[in-house]
Amino acid sequence: MASRWIVYQRERFPVLAHGVLIAAFSTGAMGFSALLRGQTHLPPLPLLAAGFASSFIFFLLLRIADEFKDFDDDARYRPYRPVPRGLVSLRELGAIGAAGIVILFAIALLVRPALVLVLVPVLAYFGLMSKEFFAPAWLKARPIVYLFSHMLIMPLIDFYVTSFDWLVAGARPPVGLSWFLLVSFLNGMIVELGRKIRAPHDEERGVETYSYLWGMRTAVTVWIAAIACAALVAMRAASEVHFAAAGVAVFGLLVVAALIVGISFLRAPAAKRAKLVELTSGVWTICMYVGLGIAPFFIRST
Repeated sequence: MASRWIVYQRERFPVLAHGVLIAAFSTGAMGFSALLRGQTHLPPLPLLAAGFASSFIFFLLLRIADEFKDFDDDARYRPYRPVPRGLVSLRELGAIGAAGIVILFAIALLVRPALVLVLVPVLAYFGLMSKEFFAPAWLKARPIVYLFSHMLIMPLIDFYVTSFDWLVAGARPPVGLSWFLLVSFLNGMIVELGRKIRAPHDEERGVETYSYLWGMRTAVTVWIAAIACAALVAMRAASEVHFAAAGVAVFGLLVVAALIVGISFLRAPAAKRAKLVELTSGVWTICMYVGLGIAPFFIRST
């Protein structure tokens, strides 16, 4: 029984890799909120743990929702995936998702009941997104609208996680938080674009990657443009917490690294280089959250 889920997580939701990114995501969000409020230390460990657990559950819910949404296409074009091949069932995944939502409410109620007021709208948007906003065909025909509508969940989750700082402290959302939420939205786009850029010989029939829909050059150009935009917004966010100088150096180097990776892939499109695009997206995202909401505490204290 347990071995099935070990295989599933390895193929569809690698706990360790996702855990590192989610830890940066949640800690960075709460840390940035605390910095905006003039705090000199990260929020207490119990709150960081609650924010991490809530974030982890949300990301798991997104994966489960995708399994339901993509089931027909997976059964037709990707029968090797865990659900179509019978490793786990949608019913089992649905039960895990329902349990996750219960745990989200339990965490909110245990930490501070008012958190539920922030949680419910995020779950409502997640529910609409899971149903493709009741317009699946319309969205599928408009990949850019699809991308934007689905990535809006990222700043919503991030806003909820920041509330473990400001709301628990009895404050309002701090001024300047919107810049961080915009970074979160762009980071979501970067990760989504990066994981759907493939070398020509790795494209699969029925799988609509961005490299297939737009062509490799356009897909990589959009990916690099998203990174450049995220860097600019991140620098503006860094200025809100008096970390602009270090932010310019770090984010600038990351943009150069991403540019090198993108050009390298275009010059010699291969599976390994496409994987490097995806890896760069993850590293970029982790560095963004660490640079904005975690590093300033430690650099300031030295």
